[in-house]
Amino acid sequence: MTRAVTFRRKRNFFVRHEKHHRFMHSPWAGGVILVAFAVLALILANIPQTAGVYHHLLESHLTVGFDHFRLSKPLEAWINDGLMVIFFFYVGLEIKREIIAGQLSGVRRAALPVAAAIGGMAVPALIYVLINRSGDFLSGWGIPMATDIAFAIGILSLLGNRVPVSLKVFLMALAVVDDLGGILVIAVFYSTDIQVGMLVAAAVVFVFMILLKRLNVYKMRYYLILSIVMWILFLYSGIHATIAGVLIALTIPSTPRFTKRYFSYKTRYYLRSFRRHDREGVQVLSNRKQLEDIEMVRLVATNAISPSQRLEYALHHVVSFFIMPVFALANAGVAISGFGDLRVLLEPLGMGIFFGLVVGKPLGVFLFSRLVVWLKWGELPQGATWAGVFGVSCLAGIGFTMSIFINNLAFADPATVSNGKIAILVASLAAVIVGFVFTRTMVKRKENPED
Repeated sequence: MTRAVTFRRKRNFFVRHEKHHRFMHSPWAGGVILVAFAVLALILANIPQTAGVYHHLLESHLTVGFDHFRLSKPLEAWINDGLMVIFFFYVGLEIKREIIAGQLSGVRRAALPVAAAIGGMAVPALIYVLINRSGDFLSGWGIPMATDIAFAIGILSLLGNRVPVSLKVFLMALAVVDDLGGILVIAVFYSTDIQVGMLVAAAVVFVFMILLKRLNVYKMRYYLILSIVMWILFLYSGIHATIAGVLIALTIPSTPRFTKRYFSYKTRYYLRSFRRHDREGVQVLSNRKQLEDIEMVRLVATNAISPSQRLEYALHHVVSFFIMPVFALANAGVAISGFGDLRVLLEPLGMGIFFGLVVGKPLGVFLFSRLVVWLKWGELPQGATWAGVFGVSCLAGIGFTMSIFINNLAFADPATVSNGKIAILVASLAAVIVGFVFTRTMVKRKENPED
């Protein structure tokens, strides 16, 4: 009886572990957590008992430093200027991987997602500018250009095998290019009070990191020290500190130290050595030779993967389940007194954001995709139809975190920032509904070649 109970407990533990593993590695998990934290932020900001504590915590100063050097910023600034650097570093690693060996590795392969991303940035920005050309909100033109990749992929994944895998890859490649465009926009148009001395010093550090890469230096501790220095220099340079994250990603070696052939040879050698050093009745823990063999296998396996690939894999869950949810928790908490606050959608700021994301984004992505295919510069994703492409184009209008990030940079007035966040949340929700319903209704299950 005892054994049965023990087995049942082990089985239940295994089942729970499998469910947790499937959830953590599912493409929609990050989007679910992101939405949950955004909703939590809205609740905390609108309940009288928690609103004061919520805003007080975000405004509390956190100081790091020593005798003659101190960094003192509100917690919200640490999140937006500190944690988000790691997010942009991760985005930089993704962009580099796609360019080296992904959907952006060839001109013809890259033509469709690049053109779609350009259209998805240009048309929303144009719509926003046309609506706000004579107002005080023109600086927010970059807000509707962004796409929240985690949210969009999460919604698309909920449709299961109704959507071809090629369309999901297309959306991911599009979002990567979109992120690159957003990074350039932030660096060029949302930087103020440029400090040339700090920029020159940051450039020197960047060149030194490139030199380390060229010299095949694989010790990450050197890159870590220089990365911190570079981030601090960018923090005081006038260019947003998150740009440092992308530049740092470019310096991380993308080729492994050991080749596949060398890895295969050395692992076979140490596995044979492991079997040769086996002693009957002696555990590995007490067998020094076998411990050394295992350690060498681990070392060889680690060096058979490039540092950039290792970091991207290691940071995936940190970004998806910590950094982005914390950002949403800190920035999505907008006080809403009632439906009257939705009147911002009737004002130029709200109209520009809403129509830019919900109308401009799908039109830009879809029309530029049609143009590239018509010119025979690219081809439609395998197994997809134009209805599927339009559905994905609608989901690209989910701006959310990236739009909120640019919104924070575009305006200095807290009331304008809050109004922009309301418009972004409503527009992103509308993009979710339109994209999900259209794709589910119009994209037939037989589109998927795997069926």
